[in-house]
Amino acid sequence: MKGDPLCPRCHRLLRAPSAWETRWTCPVHGPVPPLQPFVQPTPELVRWLAARSRLPLWLPWPLPHAWVVTGVGHAGNEIEGVRATVLACSGPNPVGGAGELLLVAEEMGVGLGANYAGLTGTDPGDAFGRCTPQAKVEADGHPTPLWLVDAPPDRAVYAGESSASWLWLILHPETAGTLMLEPIDLVDLRALGHEVDLLPYGALTPRLRGE
Repeated sequence: MKGDPLCPRCHRLLRAPSAWETRWTCPVHGPVPPLQPFVQPTPELVRWLAARSRLPLWLPWPLPHAWVVTGVGHAGNEIEGVRATVLACSGPNPVGGAGELLLVAEEMGVGLGANYAGLTGTDPGDAFGRCTPQAKVEADGHPTPLWLVDAPPDRAVYAGESSASWLWLILHPETAGTLMLEPIDLVDLRALGHEVDLLPYGALTPRLRGE
C-alpha cells in the first residue's frame, strides 16, 4: 500500500521504528498502532483484510438502497496484528443530499473511532452506558445497544460493544443519523463468502484520511 502510516488518534504522520524505538510513534500520542494507508476499495482488499483480522469488519447488510462501499482500512502491523478496522460507505441521505457512514471495530485504547467521532480521548466518554441506549443494531445476529455520543454538530455518533471490542457508527452529516430509526443489521465481512465480490464499490472517500 502506498503512503505513510498515520496516528489512529489524530492522523498525524508517525515516526518509524528505529534502534531506539520498536514501535511506530506519534509526536503527540506516543507509541500507537499505525493506521495503514488507504487505497481504492476492492473485493481483493476486503478479503485480504478479513483474512488477517481478529476483529470484525462491519458492514450494514443489506446496504441501504443506492449505497456503496467507499473504503476499508485498519490500524496495526504484522507484529501487533490488526488492532482496529474501519469500513466506509455512502449514499443518499434519507432527508436529502448525500450521507456517509463509518463503522469502526477496535480494541480499547486505540482511539480510531474516537478520532473519527471528533473526540480527544480514546473511548466514547464518561456518559457511555449510564443511561438507556438510544439505538440498537443486530451485530452478527446479536442485539447490540448503542449510545449517542456527544460529538461535534456536523455528525451523529453512536457507540457500543460487540465481539469484545468497541463498535462505532459515525454518520455524516448529523441528519444522516435518521438511518438509525430503521432496523440495521451488521454483518462481519470475515464471514461473508462470494457476496464480497458482488458488493457495490465506489471511489475512496477522503474522510478516512481525516480530510
